[in-house]
Amino acid sequence: MLHTTHIRSFSGRRGHVTAGQRSACERLLPRYGIDYRPARLDLAETFGRAAPVILEIGFGMGETTAAIAARHPELDFLGVEVYPAGVGSLLRRVEEAGLTNVRVIRHDAVEVVRDMIAPDTLAGVHVFFPDPWPKKRHHKRRLIQPAFASLLASRLRPGGLLHCATDWEPYALHMLEVLSAEPLLANTCEGFAPRPETRPETKFERRGVRLGHEVRDLLFARR
Repeated sequence: MLHTTHIRSFSGRRGHVTAGQRSACERLLPRYGIDYRPARLDLAETFGRAAPVILEIGFGMGETTAAIAARHPELDFLGVEVYPAGVGSLLRRVEEAGLTNVRVIRHDAVEVVRDMIAPDTLAGVHVFFPDPWPKKRHHKRRLIQPAFASLLASRLRPGGLLHCATDWEPYALHMLEVLSAEPLLANTCEGFAPRPETRPETKFERRGVRLGHEVRDLLFARR
């Protein structure tokens, strides 16, 4: 499959990885991990059943992904993250909770969506608190851009939901503009959406609220 270059939405800094996170990656990636490869992923084979699949992009430390997966055993969750600390953290949560409906890919989300996810297959996509890249010269590195919004929309099945959340107002306005301009997507609300009960509150979100940041959700449906 032909690869094209794109601007990375994440930094190259790996951050600190604890011994527990490293151990979880070593022990649990063979069980729950999926290697990136430029070929379509058979989701039913991946999860061992036919069920709606939610793509979780940039799941951080995995707090939200694990909580939602535990609440919704009828759904399958495919998490994509580049940082080993986050991957290890989510894998530990999956093991501790005995979850069977979570799989993890440690790779660039743009390439995963482009190369591994077939069109019209996902029941939902979650992009919670992506890096806002606040400096103007870095805005081009923001994940939600017209090209990627179009790609995500094409991978959703009709009626599937794209759910984004951020506590950075300029990025929220940017995402609203970008998603509203995508022909395959329709806003389910007038502007921003009320906070859905299905999205658990995270430590990151609580910290943002304490700092006076208003969290904004966006819910767009595939036409």
